[in-house]
Amino acid sequence: MPSLQVQLGARSYPIHIGSGILHDAQRFLPHLSPGGVAILSDDLVAPLYLPALRETLARAQRPLVEIIVPHGEASKSLATVELVCAQMLAAGLGRDASLCALGGGVIGDLGGFVAAIYQRGIPFVQVPTTLLAMVDSSVGGKTGVNHPLGKNMIGAFYQPRAVIADVDTLDSLPQREFRSGLAEVIKYGLINDPGFFAWLEDHLDAILAEDGDALARVIHESCTDKAEVVARDELEGGLRAILNYGHTFGHAIEAATGYGTYLHGEAVAIGMVMAADLSRRLDLLRESEQARIFRLVQAAGLPTHAPRLPVEEYLRFMRIDKKVAGGQIHFILLRSIGESIITGDVPEAAIRQTLNAYME
Repeated sequence: MPSLQVQLGARSYPIHIGSGILHDAQRFLPHLSPGGVAILSDDLVAPLYLPALRETLARAQRPLVEIIVPHGEASKSLATVELVCAQMLAAGLGRDASLCALGGGVIGDLGGFVAAIYQRGIPFVQVPTTLLAMVDSSVGGKTGVNHPLGKNMIGAFYQPRAVIADVDTLDSLPQREFRSGLAEVIKYGLINDPGFFAWLEDHLDAILAEDGDALARVIHESCTDKAEVVARDELEGGLRAILNYGHTFGHAIEAATGYGTYLHGEAVAIGMVMAADLSRRLDLLRESEQARIFRLVQAAGLPTHAPRLPVEEYLRFMRIDKKVAGGQIHFILLRSIGESIITGDVPEAAIRQTLNAYME
């Protein structure tokens, strides 16, 4: 697949997508500093792909430090950040070091945040190994960790030097993780690419069968859509917020149920269904389009309903979401499939109705 470029002036970087590129040293070496390299991964991904990355980076003839953390959302914490930094310091890595984040969204977010703050910032390369990370979290420079009071509440915008996505790593991805990644893929069609949404409807069987050509288009189209939005609004001053479609509800679901009960994409899937329902209740979205959204999310094998908890519990987390401004919860809603808006003018009664309608 052709490489893409995230156009951010001096901070521009390539997105390399392909088969076997984890073994291609020339994809990595131009983006590494002269010093040592920390490889951050988790205890599930490391046994599968760290040996290959170790062999590739060894060609740079620089000291390598391997740091393995437990898999799962619980590792996105300040405690883990401190442990990772401690291992890097103990290994003598200085300001001329680099970091490679090998894993899914948790490792990418954690690694990017460590790189942003370690000795006031070192270069890092995203090496995503899940569909969700390839199409979303590895691109755009959002890094951070969770807090018990909210998801991704502590972080920084810090762009990688490159994203290197080897699609061969998807071969080992559990079906649940794969389907979770499809939530973010569907999101791109909903917020600004109606043609892509229609293509997903027509080719879902091939995508779920992990057909190579279908996956190639899924990843390439998703990265293209996200790169265009990020290039226009790197720091989420306005337009970039549309990438959070479904996330206001989704983050509240993750926090209210305890991080790890739902995969991120699963919570976002429920959030997208809820946001479509809220859009219809506000007379923005036609009922027929709401039904199309529900059908595609459901057909992708993703959840459509949150667990039944007190509505106040969900609202409590929504009120401390990063998209709250002026005391109002801001939502990304739909006027149609492919046309999204950002608004804080949403009656709380409508939010409550949506939450009640999509709990089971």
